[in-house]
This record gives sequence, C-alpha cells and structure tokens, in this order.
Amino acid sequence: MLHIGLAIIVEGKYDKMRVERVCDAPVFTTEGFRIFKDCEKRRFLCRLASSCGILVLTDSDRAGFLIRNHIKGIVGEGKVYHAYIPEIDGKERRKRRPSKEGHLGVEGMEDKLLEDILKKYTADYEIREKITKADFFEAGLYGGANSAAARIALCKRLSVPAGISADAMIDAVNALITKEEFFEMVTNEYS
Repeated sequence: MLHIGLAIIVEGKYDKMRVERVCDAPVFTTEGFRIFKDCEKRRFLCRLASSCGILVLTDSDRAGFLIRNHIKGIVGEGKVYHAYIPEIDGKERRKRRPSKEGHLGVEGMEDKLLEDILKKYTADYEIREKITKADFFEAGLYGGANSAAARIALCKRLSVPAGISADAMIDAVNALITKEEFFEMVTNEYS
C-alpha cells in the first residue's frame, strides 16, 4: 500500500474505489461534471490544494481533461499535481460499451499500473496520526444526539461540503488538519 500525503481527486466513485486499493491517501470525487456547478465542492478543493495539496487523476479522455483543467483553474495558488493514466484500449467490466474514445479509465487500470503511476508522489509523505471514527465519537461528531449539527458546523469552519458522509468527512479532516489541531478546534468550539 502506497503512502501519499496529497488528497487525490478522481471523477467518480468507481475510480475512488480503485485508487483506494493501492494507496491510503484521502480520495475525493468530482462527481463528473458536477464540479462545474458545485460551488461548495470547488471551495473544498481549493482548501485541500492550499493545505495538503491535491493530485488530480482523471481519465485520459476529453471529459477527464476538461475536469482536470477546470480544477487547475479554480485552485489558483494551491499545490496541484497531475498524474496521468495511459491510453489503453478496452472497456471497464461493469460497462456494456467502451468509452467514446475507446480507452480504459482510472477504474479500469490494473493495481500494479496505478501503483507505478502514483509511486512518485510518495517521497514527501509525512506519516501522522490519523483522526478516527472513535475521535469523532469522542468529540461529539458521531453517534450523538447533536452530532449531525456539530459535523455541519465543523464542515463550515473547514470549508468542507456539508453534505458529505461522516466517513468522507473523516478523510477530509485528516487531509486538512492534524489530530492535535482537530481536538484543539473541537474543544474550543464546544467548550
């Protein structure tokens, strides 16, 4: 398993599942072209780019390049890196037909090939203690009567889209702040 300190941005949930098989980085989706209209998601990507940096990994097709260029344009001065998959003819197993260009997307890549593509982004990775679901529970952000409201408040404070699941929020918080900063923030917020 590769250790990557950047947040990885992919197009969809199947891409996310594929990437999570080879690395432990937080992986977030653009939900395809939804990134063009979702202001909250764009602000979140900007926040990620300015804090931990992002690695954009989209399909090597027209749609993937449009999404990639849009992200590059919105993050401004943030740290943005680009990883590219090769153009391999074929179709993903779950699809009836190949893509318009006839190439495999991120979800169709073999694990070994994805590892080779992502390997060069592991050098500067700083292993730090991860924030867990238990930490969320301890901080009142999970499993409590007001935990949903507390998560929404934390999302606003960190510029994270409020509609994400608790598990996705844990990934986002890990990408943005340290465990120490997390407990400092929730202690100040709720004490």
